[in-house]
Amino acid sequence: MTEFAPSSAVRADTLLATLDGIPTKLRGAMELCGWETVGDVLAHLPRRYEDRRSFSRFPADPTDEPVTIHAAVVDVTTRRFGARQQMFEATLAPAESAGMPGQQIVARWFNLPFMSKIIAVGQQMVVYGKVKVSGKRLVIDHPETEITATADPLADTPQSKSIHLRRIVPVYRLSNGLQQRPLREFVHRLVTSMDHTDPSAFPQIVPSTVTNDHESGLPARSQLLANIHFPPDLEAIETAGRGLALDELFLHQLHVVDRKRNHDQLQGARRAGRGELLADFAAALPFPFTNAQRKVIREIRADMKSGHAMNRLLQGDVGSGKTVVAMAAAMLAIEAGWQVAVMAPTQILAEQHYLNFQKLAAKLDLSLALRTGAGVEQTHAGDPQIVIGTHALLFDNDELLNREKLGLVVIDEQHKFGVEQRAKLQQGAGGGSVPDVLVMTATPIPRTLQMTVYGDLEVSVIDELPAGRGAITTGIRVAPKIPDVVKFLKGQLDAGRQAYLVFPLVEESEKLTAQSAVAEFEKWAKRLSNFEVGLLTGRTPNDEKEAVMKRFRDGHIDVLVSTTVIEVGVDVPNASVMIIHNANRFGLAQLHQLRGRIGRGEHQSFCVLALDKKDADSATKLAILEETRDGFRIAEEDLRQRGPGDALGTAQSGLPDLSPAARAFIGDTRLLVHARELAERVLTRDPELADPAHAHLRTHLTRDADPLGSRFANVG
Repeated sequence: MTEFAPSSAVRADTLLATLDGIPTKLRGAMELCGWETVGDVLAHLPRRYEDRRSFSRFPADPTDEPVTIHAAVVDVTTRRFGARQQMFEATLAPAESAGMPGQQIVARWFNLPFMSKIIAVGQQMVVYGKVKVSGKRLVIDHPETEITATADPLADTPQSKSIHLRRIVPVYRLSNGLQQRPLREFVHRLVTSMDHTDPSAFPQIVPSTVTNDHESGLPARSQLLANIHFPPDLEAIETAGRGLALDELFLHQLHVVDRKRNHDQLQGARRAGRGELLADFAAALPFPFTNAQRKVIREIRADMKSGHAMNRLLQGDVGSGKTVVAMAAAMLAIEAGWQVAVMAPTQILAEQHYLNFQKLAAKLDLSLALRTGAGVEQTHAGDPQIVIGTHALLFDNDELLNREKLGLVVIDEQHKFGVEQRAKLQQGAGGGSVPDVLVMTATPIPRTLQMTVYGDLEVSVIDELPAGRGAITTGIRVAPKIPDVVKFLKGQLDAGRQAYLVFPLVEESEKLTAQSAVAEFEKWAKRLSNFEVGLLTGRTPNDEKEAVMKRFRDGHIDVLVSTTVIEVGVDVPNASVMIIHNANRFGLAQLHQLRGRIGRGEHQSFCVLALDKKDADSATKLAILEETRDGFRIAEEDLRQRGPGDALGTAQSGLPDLSPAARAFIGDTRLLVHARELAERVLTRDPELADPAHAHLRTHLTRDADPLGSRFANVG
């Protein structure tokens, strides 16, 4: 292989096209990744590290966690099962003593015939995976492997070994044809060729104009990049990761702070009536507001009276009464002569909001309209005072919304929407002013994610459940016996209650060993033949979906077999039992959200988290659900276990596309607060980013235009 050897030190902006000696396949793969500069390559941070200075002990027993071992291939074989199924096996022994009796592990790959062309007897490999027992053998299924020495010792150079062995070795995510060893070798050559003498070669992200003496003494960005890719020791990984995470979080917070300042400058209006309609609304309720609801209503009312456009996040655990608070806000806006829009993520939830609003609106003689993909329904002719719908409300030609009079927008379950959808509903509304916006979520959000995803919003929290809610007993059961489950269900159903049976899949899958709603529906319909069993999934046609939900709400269906389609907003007070199968396939926050569908009435409720025997070790991770119904504690634990993307849902949450380094620190409140402080310092000192020292920040905000309204979004 031709060695890459630059004639001069490389900089972040050095074009890859100007570098010679890059292997053809690697160059092609990097082009597919969209990498054009040295900075692009170095921004692809390791996803984990293997300490190859000393390997894990070659296992003689199964392991609870993955291990990294150095092994020699002593035998290979291909086993066939039927016409299409096959398994390639490589028998491994310790690399330093391949002949040692009894010390062997079998690495197995199912239906990957090309592995037989890659792995051969005599090779040495680094193997990463979890060891388990299969029959009388120890095996690792589909391990990550990397060949470190071939059967031909002349093919292995000392330089190659020094990069891949006897050091802390970076392991990268691979896509678009990237291969681990060539990529690692190329990154190593870049790191060893970096220009550390010129500060402009790898410019600092956080400008020196806002750093103090302590912050200015931190390692240069070039050194942080060098240490994150090829750390001299384990401590260097955390130091470099923290420094790079601060850079990324600072850039994100720059967006958030700029967005908030931009919103604060927009024209608003006083949109709160005197409170007479709110008083009538409160009198019509069958229950009094809780103290937490009163507190939140006061905060919302102050925003709506201020003359500045409200931009507020309302957090409340499942069943805490957020919808009632949204209704109260609507009463204030309507009394002041404004129209209200309520947007929900699903047709089921939109229709449920419509029914709930309608019950009280009839007593107050208010006009409502429902707009979903299925069409329009109205209580009165003319412009409705409250318009409820799904994303169909986003269409510019929607005839129900009077853009000149739209004064309040309520967005339920905001994390189910994209940030661009929220922005679109706010544009061009309110008679030249921006409407007040109330964003609601029943998914408790840890403080770090509040600052990251909703950092431009004021936050209100309902931290109290209404009186009269039934208690929920939650229990984890490993491989529960079907007759016992049937007996328990029949006892609850005979007492007049209803139940949910929740499954992770809609239909059976060849790739996933989990139960599916469609297949299990038939079985449970037979087991509970004296009761009405219904089926609801995300693939159920919308009209049929609503018909099933209505029959369940009205008590005509006793047991609803479903997927997570019921996660958001389905309110059936008589449903007091939920059995969640393959519970390990759901996140903690999602399980808590699902559990919130029961315990909404006065009856004692039961939530069973069922696990297969092979998933028994997941019981420990789920234990917090047995301990508490505090959604914020559960959300924090979910964040700790799964990270921010999975905990909140990266695709539509507005969560920034952070590197592994930044994601590792997103739970660090102090670091995120510091990033926020630095961003505020910059924009306080230089609101227009006109200082030449801030030119790179202006470029960043212009390039990554914020859909929620950066002042720099349209700067050329």
